[in-house]
Amino acid sequence: MSNKEQDSRFLPVANISRIMKRALPENAKIAKDAKELVQECVSEFISFITSEACEKCKAEKRKTINGDDLLFAMNTLGFEGYIDVLRLYLQKFREATKTLEKVESGGGKGDGDEGEEDEDDDDDGMIDEKDDDN
Repeated sequence: MSNKEQDSRFLPVANISRIMKRALPENAKIAKDAKELVQECVSEFISFITSEACEKCKAEKRKTINGDDLLFAMNTLGFEGYIDVLRLYLQKFREATKTLEKVESGGGKGDGDEGEEDEDDDDDGMIDEKDDDN
């Protein structure tokens, strides 16, 4: 595989390195091959989870993968130990995003919720993100 193909398939190694360094003491160093290995693993993990979420969306005849689809995929693939904390993170992210949108739009007209909800078939109390192709 050429470097150009690899670059488009993997997350930037600088980003991976920065994340890895946060978990280590200040004076620790990370070998280049270790960074590249983690880069490949992280990219493969993202593809693995996304592929499973995509299958769910295809079965439901939807085009947009949302956070709930990714959580479903992780649970299906055996990563259920991460679901509770990620569900909480997703909820907080959605609340923060909604607050930011209201601030940026100057508060909007009405309550700002007109037409923003999809059906919530998974009965987890969370609102699914709008299904669009952008």
